[in-house]
Amino acid sequence: MNTPQQGIFVEGNRYLHVLEYSVQSTVSPGRLGQAVAAGRKCKAQVVFAFGPQMWAQVAHDKMPSGFTDFQPLNGPKMKAPATQRDIMVWIHSAEHDDVLDAVLAIDAILSQETQRELDIPGFVYQDSRDLTGFIDGSANPKDDEAKREAALVPDGRPGAGGAIVFSQKWNHNLPKFNALPVTDQERVIGRTKEDSIELEGDAQPSDSHVSRTDLKVDGIAQKMYRRSFPYGTAGEHGLYFLAFACEQSRFETVLASMWGMDDSAITDHLLNFSTPVTGSYWFTPCEEDLDIVLV
Repeated sequence: MNTPQQGIFVEGNRYLHVLEYSVQSTVSPGRLGQAVAAGRKCKAQVVFAFGPQMWAQVAHDKMPSGFTDFQPLNGPKMKAPATQRDIMVWIHSAEHDDVLDAVLAIDAILSQETQRELDIPGFVYQDSRDLTGFIDGSANPKDDEAKREAALVPDGRPGAGGAIVFSQKWNHNLPKFNALPVTDQERVIGRTKEDSIELEGDAQPSDSHVSRTDLKVDGIAQKMYRRSFPYGTAGEHGLYFLAFACEQSRFETVLASMWGMDDSAITDHLLNFSTPVTGSYWFTPCEEDLDIVLV
């Protein structure tokens, strides 16, 4: 069995950072190898992921089935931009200085041959809540085996032990959301605000975030392992959505439901209060496949 990158499943770290890079022409295998080697020496947890074109150059025979660039979404009420990039590095630790040390070490290498497109420090807000005040990730699988089943490409398939990743940077309109009474906020999300209990029956709106994302296809729950985190300043704040799944189609199904592009044509009410400004698919190879770039 292949070994997934450890940082995917390590929880509890309160400091996080994401770097996204675009490759203008090509990046040398040696440069990628230096970055991976530097990441493995860091005290922080470091996860490397690659866009479809980049991973095809590195290991085309280990491309997961259905792994393609993210395409823009053109829903009836909102669009979602595609900003597909080539390299993503997700770093997290219990110590802020360990995160920054890793960021500086890896960026010093990658920025020599790539264009840094996104550079976001993040944090755990209160008891793992989004800036809206609702607990984030309540629908995650609860035990380790279920998390791995949801997140990792199964054995016997190309890319086994790795994970498909979807990321979006979301900007929140907190004044607009916070102006709602708490009961109305709960109907937007589909859960109670204080203790994250899912609304039931007629109390659960068909356009709530829970209703649009808690889905099954042919009886199979479209589970994913969410590792999203808040970011923010006075001028800009929101959520960096980050999730791992065993197949890209799970993300596509959920996104179509949120954007009202499925048979229901119902749009997620949360889109009235939060706007995506980036969107990329990635692949986080297992440690054995990541070793390819060290050669």
